[in-house]
Amino acid sequence: MPFLPDFFGQALNGLAYGVLLFLLSVGLTLIFGMLDVVNLAHGSFYMLGAYAGLTLIAATGDFWVALLVAPLAVGLVGALVERGLLRPLYRRPTLDQVLLTFGLIYLFEDLVKWLWGGRIRSIPPPALFSGSVTLGDATVPSYRLFVIAFGLAVALALWLLIEKTRLGSIIRAGVFDAEMAAGLGINTDRVFTGVFAFGAALGGLSGVIAGPIQSAYPSVGVTILIPALIVVVVGGLGSLKGSLVGSLIIGQAETFGKAWLPDVSMLIIYVVMALIVLLRPQGLFGRPLK
Repeated sequence: MPFLPDFFGQALNGLAYGVLLFLLSVGLTLIFGMLDVVNLAHGSFYMLGAYAGLTLIAATGDFWVALLVAPLAVGLVGALVERGLLRPLYRRPTLDQVLLTFGLIYLFEDLVKWLWGGRIRSIPPPALFSGSVTLGDATVPSYRLFVIAFGLAVALALWLLIEKTRLGSIIRAGVFDAEMAAGLGINTDRVFTGVFAFGAALGGLSGVIAGPIQSAYPSVGVTILIPALIVVVVGGLGSLKGSLVGSLIIGQAETFGKAWLPDVSMLIIYVVMALIVLLRPQGLFGRPLK
């Protein structure tokens, strides 16, 4: 039955895409939940990670070096953006943050065009995962299986960090009530910078990981931002579990939509979002709206 291998293969593709969305959206949802910052430039960190990965691979010939160093570089950019540009706007209307981060999209896009040009580029997969694996009647690129395993391992590590460590307790306290956390003596300014940089680094990590699967081009940050925002809405602000579940749902919906209903593939994920928001306005795992 040819339908079953196709279904299985598409399900794995959707899982890999969902994991990539998780790596991007989990940083976005923490930033939203803790800092109340509408960071429309978050997709730009994904783009910067992809291009930083390209540069490091060209310089070193080693994918793993790029996977380690590129997110750190993007995290540093995120820290500079938070301290230098966003911090003065925390007490100002949300529209100011929206306009600033919207402008950063074009700033980073033009910067990428200036440094790397406008042509479409892709990151070669590491030699270890350059082949394919046969699972039943389906043939799956081994790199996609690596992406799935890596993303789920990152999700587990993030859960352990946020739920089982003192640093995670501080982050959770800041997400749920930043003013109370400050009243308890926590240096929220430093935590805010750390969370923003961490979220940016995760965005950069997703850009490197996605490079061998999805092409890098100057406007990719805007393209990837849309499904990431949908994941945040579906999963709920400030929820690690929500980011993971929402990413997997949207990843499967978009993948199967493109495979089976390509003319309305984008409509499908909006329908999924609308249905969930109608049933739970705060998202699947977000805290109840006041």
